Amino acid sequence: MAKIAVAPDDAPAAGPAEVASGIRARLLGRGEGWVAEDVVCTSGPWDRPFEERHEGTSIAVVVAGSFQYRSSAGSGLMTPGSLLLGEPGQSFECSHAHAVGDRCVAFHYAPEFFARLTAEAGGERGFGTPRLPPLRDLSALVARAYAGLTAPLDLSWEELAVELAARTVQVALGVPADPRGPAPSAVARVTRAVRAVERDPGTDLSLAGLAREARLSPYHFLRTFQRLTGLTPHQYVRRTRLREAARRLAGGRSRILDIALDSGFGDVSNFNRAFRVEFGVSPRAYRRYASTW
Repeated sequence: MAKIAVAPDDAPAAGPAEVASGIRARLLGRGEGWVAEDVVCTSGPWDRPFEERHEGTSIAVVVAGSFQYRSSAGSGLMTPGSLLLGEPGQSFECSHAHAVGDRCVAFHYAPEFFARLTAEAGGERGFGTPRLPPLRDLSALVARAYAGLTAPLDLSWEELAVELAARTVQVALGVPADPRGPAPSAVARVTRAVRAVERDPGTDLSLAGLAREARLSPYHFLRTFQRLTGLTPHQYVRRTRLREAARRLAGGRSRILDIALDSGFGDVSNFNRAFRVEFGVSPRAYRRYASTW
């Protein structure tokens, strides 16, 4: 994994997304009830801390740097891999008394959306703690947040927002993960979603949209889908699209750019990288080999 800088050269200039002096936020993704941001802070020992307030529920994954955090719920040193947990209306201060800057991937949740995720994960409202240290139970999710800043090719910020919220609540409150398998009705609904993907893989197939079609919450749909198929919905949709792209490359003369756009990729370079990862060769080479079959 590439090293994550505290203040990268391509960090966005201060502007509307600047939430405080020395802090710059870049939008990574947003959806129904959640927002993900890349937050870079350039404050140092010479900057005086000032009181801020969490406007809503948030989970910030520290990916680089460190800072001291103090709130009405407690205080501690935030280091890479740790999670800062914000409660609505909670006052806090961040300071950099001993080093300069930090970088976080911050998820913000609408109240109703987070309350539903918390209930479905088996917890109550609130985290009960202002922070979590780097923990093994959260390592896989934290690593995905790291990867999203350096190699976001196959990452769904929507799925990560849902999984991180549910698992963080379980870890913070000591709630065990539900070991029960999916109910037959849920299996039937996920099966219908799978058929819908196969029928038209090029349409907008977000987690929220697929879950709504299956009449399940995003959390239950994601968990059930992954248990049944071995893939997240995002991974399943992407692989389905790449298989369809391979079929078109082998059986037609459509331009690679058109196939990339029809497959849901924003540009041909991302399509080329994803195709090479999946099939081991570039789309152009695949078409050339397929012509000899």
